[in-house]
Amino acid sequence: MPSQMSRNPNAPPPIDAMSGFCPETKIYHSLRSPVPLPQETAPLSVTDYVFSLINSFPSPPTVSALVDGDTGRRISSSQLISRTESLASSLRRELGLRKGDAAYILAPNSVNIPILYLSLLSLGVVLSPANPASSEREILHQLQLSKPRIAFATSAVAHKIPPTIKIVLLDSLEFESLAAETRSGESEPRTSVSQSDPAAILYSSGTTGATKGVILTHRNFTYTVALGHAVRTARKTPAVVLATVPFFHVYGFVFAVRAVALGETLVSMERVEMRKMLKAIEDHRITHVAAAPPLVVAMVKADRKVVDGYDLSSLEVVACGGAPLGRDVAAQLTARFPGVSLVQAYGLTESTGRVFSTVGPTESKVGGATGKLTPETEAKIVDPETGIPLPPGKAGEIWVRGPSIMKGYVGDEEATARTLDAEGWLKTGDLCYIDDEGFLFVVDRIKELIKCRGYQVAPSELEHLLVSHPDILEAAVVPLPDERAGQVPIAFVVRQNGSTISELQVKEYIAKQVAPYKRLHRVLFTESLPKNAQGKLLRKDLTRLAMSPAKL
Repeated sequence: MPSQMSRNPNAPPPIDAMSGFCPETKIYHSLRSPVPLPQETAPLSVTDYVFSLINSFPSPPTVSALVDGDTGRRISSSQLISRTESLASSLRRELGLRKGDAAYILAPNSVNIPILYLSLLSLGVVLSPANPASSEREILHQLQLSKPRIAFATSAVAHKIPPTIKIVLLDSLEFESLAAETRSGESEPRTSVSQSDPAAILYSSGTTGATKGVILTHRNFTYTVALGHAVRTARKTPAVVLATVPFFHVYGFVFAVRAVALGETLVSMERVEMRKMLKAIEDHRITHVAAAPPLVVAMVKADRKVVDGYDLSSLEVVACGGAPLGRDVAAQLTARFPGVSLVQAYGLTESTGRVFSTVGPTESKVGGATGKLTPETEAKIVDPETGIPLPPGKAGEIWVRGPSIMKGYVGDEEATARTLDAEGWLKTGDLCYIDDEGFLFVVDRIKELIKCRGYQVAPSELEHLLVSHPDILEAAVVPLPDERAGQVPIAFVVRQNGSTISELQVKEYIAKQVAPYKRLHRVLFTESLPKNAQGKLLRKDLTRLAMSPAKL
């Protein structure tokens, strides 16, 4: 007779109650409560779902839904709905847009963008928003991917779009006329949109390098909005949220649509810099700010005389995403702004934003963590060399699966197959580990690891140490080829104003805190670091600069 009873083979596999890890399947499961979602087969656009949430409030929201932080222009919730419906009707009737068409959008943040998004989504038109700072070569590549029937742009950047495409200027009387609220009693035929239909093509470098068009569905966005609705906290007054992240990026896209759906006031500005942001927080009594790490670092490093000149008493939460935030920077932010909670998340364009996030003040205090798995989502940590799934505490490539994962890359079946396997796992290319309590810790991008003397050096670890120095505003670490070591880490550093810190001082500061193979080989000082619109470092540009004989 066996000393222990064997497990019933029909029973579900055991799942650890703290980490969500199943030792049999090697899969991490979300321990959060399920999110109520519409039946998947029901025809439903993102716009339908957003408006259903707005209309579910006991009484219609009385606050402004959209606010232009530059001009003070306000659009109420009722105006938002009527303008969205009017614009959709005009786009269908006057411009002939139909379900399955694609619309390219090249514009900075404004109050018009959420209305345009919701209008197009209601028609089943596929959105394709892009960075207005993109070059004409980059735009041409994006247009070849999305194949739009129409483009929407501001007059400042419209010249970058080929004249063969019909362009509607967002800052023109034509657009205002299209979106003007109508009082017509005629009922428009409703477009039937399936949740599995493409909703947007967002541009990303992907997990394999070159720019790709990520296809996200109405179901993907409905899930992310439903997730925000499920974890919202009860408030006496609606939140007033400031988007410092661009609406063409998945972070800003989801943030904007979710804010509207939750009856919050969404404040946007065309360009954001520190003083403008602080002034907006004071003027509009901002409660939540959505930011990328460079802005959070700037908040920490900003001159106290500047910050103290504004009333920031309304600020409750800073949400940070788009790239890892150093543990020291997070601690400095909460120390400098004691009444503010830092909320972090991990996600990709390919996962419609967050798949790990912090919920509540307790989770937000876990240093270095980017939260726990979102509901209905699974994860694996896979050894990049062997492909073997790993248990808690072991670092490997994170794979994720769930309702927010993309449909694929437009026109690129090969890249889709490399990134999405047959079981629906998205291979992220990020080196991470999950601890015994289910918190995710991001180490670095696998392809950005520096191989020094047979060891792996994570640039982000050194960067976080560098910016913890009071004389350093920003820093980036890249590899430099070396005959003996293979590669060595070198740093590009932006000094704080007035600082005269030297290369030797920086190198000694790091050497005291790391193993010998992680020590900096060179330190190069620069006025600024090259970044994209999401605040991510353009490491390739720095690597090319590092290789320049003039620099070395």
